[in-house]
Amino acid sequence: MAILPILEVPDARLRRISEPVRQVTDEIRALIADMFETMYDAPGIGLAAAQVDRPIRLLVMDLGDGPEDEEGKGTKNPRVFINPELLDPSEDFSVYNEGCLSVPDQYADVERPASVRARWLDENGVAHDELLDGLTATCLQHEMDHLNGVLFIDHLSRLKRDMVMKKLEKARAEKARRKPSKAAA
Repeated sequence: MAILPILEVPDARLRRISEPVRQVTDEIRALIADMFETMYDAPGIGLAAAQVDRPIRLLVMDLGDGPEDEEGKGTKNPRVFINPELLDPSEDFSVYNEGCLSVPDQYADVERPASVRARWLDENGVAHDELLDGLTATCLQHEMDHLNGVLFIDHLSRLKRDMVMKKLEKARAEKARRKPSKAAA
């Protein structure tokens, strides 16, 4: 397993439309393992293959909402979505304060359908069809946007999107300023 580099805005590769996965192979399963390792390391709750420069319709997520352990804490609940489709979005909407590993350390409220019926394959090629709601529905919609070349900031007004991008640029400049040069080492 390996930690993969995550593409960040304004990288144009984030705007590509991802291609369907033709077959669930050992190579795809190895990519899934690398994506989970990358997502946990970041840390994040979801990651689309497009974010690690693999423009295929594959995403992983883990909301940490697995069964409780002996200490009463939720545990990992890794989920794989291959060639996901969203069906029947609800007419009710919910708002979540979303962030994104491709727009690091920036957050904004995004409104999305509160529930969706989704269809996908898992890492074993087994088909699923399920009604999802809450954070699961939001996360799936967010990650599926990546498969279509869309970022969460695209759901914001131009003013809010510009504010997020300026904050990101400022944070990057501050990080670069704090990073010691190699000559000083």
